Amino acid sequence: MKMQRAILLSGLAFVGAVAACNKGDKAAEDEAISPSAAATSSGPAAGGKTIEVKLITDGNGNRFEPNEIEAHQGDVVKFVLQVGVHNVHFLPDSNPGKTGLPPASDMLQLPGQTYEVPITFAPGKYYFQCDPHAALGMIGHLEVEKD
Repeated sequence: MKMQRAILLSGLAFVGAVAACNKGDKAAEDEAISPSAAATSSGPAAGGKTIEVKLITDGNGNRFEPNEIEAHQGDVVKFVLQVGVHNVHFLPDSNPGKTGLPPASDMLQLPGQTYEVPITFAPGKYYFQCDPHAALGMIGHLEVEKD
């Protein structure tokens, strides 16, 4: 009798743990799919332009298109997911001495999702990557030019 009760209690504990995990996974999934706060940029500053960069996975691999970008302060770089699951990250370690770097984006998962980066940082060259695909060559460079 004690053995049956122990098995029953173990089973109930397991079911409760699975239910709690599934609830947490759903919340994490909802959070991952929601657009990044930075994706609600108001657009370029007066006289600035929007530069669109596509995030792509296809038979040619994972890439930013274009992956070399020239911009000026006041412009906005708009990263748009085409296919795949990607993010955009201006790593501090790969941009030594640079300040005002944007935070890493959330993972973009739905075609058409965007992450906008207003160009407010100093002139210079900046490195960015897709974290899960950097080792596969999904990297890019942004050059902020003097006005």
